[in-house]
Amino acid sequence: MDGKMNEEIWQKTEARKIDYFYKVEKEDDAQETTYRMLWDDQNLYAFFECKDKYITARETARDGQPYFDDCAEIFIIPAADSLDTHFGFELNLFKASNDFIYFNGFFDGKDAVLKTFNPDFEVEVTVDGTINDNSDIDKGWTMEFKIPLAVFSALREIVPVSNGNKWAFLAIRQDRNDAEGDRRSTSTIFPIYDISKNVHQANRFGLMEFVEK
Repeated sequence: MDGKMNEEIWQKTEARKIDYFYKVEKEDDAQETTYRMLWDDQNLYAFFECKDKYITARETARDGQPYFDDCAEIFIIPAADSLDTHFGFELNLFKASNDFIYFNGFFDGKDAVLKTFNPDFEVEVTVDGTINDNSDIDKGWTMEFKIPLAVFSALREIVPVSNGNKWAFLAIRQDRNDAEGDRRSTSTIFPIYDISKNVHQANRFGLMEFVEK
């Protein structure tokens, strides 16, 4: 875990673009993101490789609002279905983590978020540029996740992580290019039809398949 793709296995892993863009106001708000995933018997791994001309991060508290910064996000349902509940991991470049269990339509049409879910997982970041300094042009950043399967508790046993099984997920990038203002674009690996609501729409999640190579 170092936030770099030096390991050969990352180079051999399928790469997908996170290229469904929303709230794009300027050309620089639609920047390239490449996403990869791996797994073993104990962990899920994810890697975000992000081009970024203006790197921005402000949040430092856990369970704060890192999604208003440059931020990588993963939502996971440990089953191949668009269930009403998913696990969320959102981190900015200071590794400020907003991790939660999200309940769509919990009661009376209202969503709910359980933020006391504070799992132990690892994240490493690299930055090629200067944070919060728009006087220069940056190159980008990377973020590497190592999420123990144990954080899903007994739910991971219903559809075990094993060859051929599938879980639902969504990978998201938040891209803030204005260190002082509020301009922020969002991109997802699968399309969100009504982004005016939010990105927590499980019926728009896609599938990860656990494949042995």
